[in-house]
Amino acid sequence: MDGVDGADGTGFDDPPAEVLAEAAAAFGLLASSARLHIVWALAQGECDVTGLADRVGGALPAVSQHLTKLKLAGLVRSRREGRRQVYFVDDADVVTVVRLMVGQLTDRVDRADSADHAVRSPGRRLRGLGA
Repeated sequence: MDGVDGADGTGFDDPPAEVLAEAAAAFGLLASSARLHIVWALAQGECDVTGLADRVGGALPAVSQHLTKLKLAGLVRSRREGRRQVYFVDDADVVTVVRLMVGQLTDRVDRADSADHAVRSPGRRLRGLGA
């Protein structure tokens, strides 16, 4: 086929094995709901570990350990501001991926809730079911 770059006809070449391994490691770190919540929070703006612990509802030592792992993977960076360390996501692509995934899933849950509500409330409530 003319004008198609990929060997499989999709227009995309397969990435090198090391790129796939790095992506899998990053997705593996984000597979933790706590770490994903931290990255989500940092995608909204920088924060110190105390503020993050308050926001995500985690214990300070646990949030600190999550941040260390995210930093080692290059998903999060930090800078010193006086006596505190301020964390941020410095990679716009990571922010885009996290916002896209969480946004898509939020929309899906909202649609399912709306459909479920429409089925459960045809104008009257069922007694004893909380519907």
